[in-house]
Amino acid sequence: MSARHFLSLKDCTPDELVGLIRRGMELKGLRNSGVLFEPLRNRVLGMIFEKASTRTRLSFEAGMIQLGGQAIFLSPRDTQLGRGEPIADSAIVMSRMLDAIMIRTFAHSTLTEFAANSRVPVINGLSDDLHPCQLLADMQTYLEHRGSIVGKTAAWIGDGNNMCNSYIEAAMQFDFKLHVACPEGYEPSAALLAEAGERVKIFRDPREAVAGAHLVTTDVWASMGQEEEIAERHMLFAPYQVNRVLLDAADENVLFLHCLPAHRGEEISMDLLDDPRSAAWDQAENRLHAQKALLEFLVEPAYHHA
Repeated sequence: MSARHFLSLKDCTPDELVGLIRRGMELKGLRNSGVLFEPLRNRVLGMIFEKASTRTRLSFEAGMIQLGGQAIFLSPRDTQLGRGEPIADSAIVMSRMLDAIMIRTFAHSTLTEFAANSRVPVINGLSDDLHPCQLLADMQTYLEHRGSIVGKTAAWIGDGNNMCNSYIEAAMQFDFKLHVACPEGYEPSAALLAEAGERVKIFRDPREAVAGAHLVTTDVWASMGQEEEIAERHMLFAPYQVNRVLLDAADENVLFLHCLPAHRGEEISMDLLDDPRSAAWDQAENRLHAQKALLEFLVEPAYHHA
């Protein structure tokens, strides 16, 4: 049986995705009740980090330990991957020793090539194209706070980056509409926009994009690897700051999310994370629970709900 990978939200069916976030809520309940649940005893997750991380590393490492397994952290300095060993060769060797591999990288092709040569599940911990694990946490957070997102409208404000691309995939998989407000030239993936069709609309004015939105979210204006563009981006994105006044233009029951780290005073106002409409801290914690559900689903096929 070939391994199931999770490189994009499209690697699961809509039913499987809903099952994962509901399972994340169950696992959260078990942990909050102090119940020991260790289905992944003696299983080992390898974690390859080409990009630095706080939430991704903590959530996968703690999650694996809480499920009874272990996680091994590998930076480019710690492996031959950073010294030019072909990705395929690394995948063949690593997947003979590990039960799953999470990769946080730049080029999405690194993930697809690694997965094509791995005999165990490969998880996208973030690439320049997509960030599907974050979307599991976001969807779990919305479900916990506001119920089903089916038929609702989400607004993405800012750069059409990897998070925005994953929001487009989420709109298709979780059945909601998406408004993207971004400056010209900073649109998300054209291929994903074409696939989403009428479901996703591009706006230049963030106020128009948030009108009637039930979920509003954003991200930093310059992602890792774009540091030299910061000054130019700050000028372009200044009108796209999410603040309390902008949220007031959304649905009265709006939920605000931010994948963090946040640059207060830039993409969000200084006070926004303290607004009662913000659930960014729950969202960050839910990386742990949603990914535990994902690890259980991928690594322990006996727990598949298929």
